[in-house]
Amino acid sequence: MNLRPGSGARIRDEEERHDVEVRIGVQHSPRELSLETKESQDAVLQAFKDAGAGDGLLALSDDRGRSVVVPVEKVLYLEFSGDGVRRVGFGES
Repeated sequence: MNLRPGSGARIRDEEERHDVEVRIGVQHSPRELSLETKESQDAVLQAFKDAGAGDGLLALSDDRGRSVVVPVEKVLYLEFSGDGVRRVGFGES
């Protein structure tokens, strides 16, 4: 759709995928680990469960290639920010 400023046309709401921030609290560490990923919250939780049943290492990576590997028995909490989906556009909601 080609719109010019002041044309009065409405743009239909579209969904745009955004990163979800994951913060990991680690036992005996004063700082939490933080990374942004395009994976959903459910996918990260499933990776945590799979790591607990497997080799015991939670491995996550972001879109820039940064990787974080944490032993699951040292994880105190996982905190998620953002819902991964944001509405963009103009018009009535």
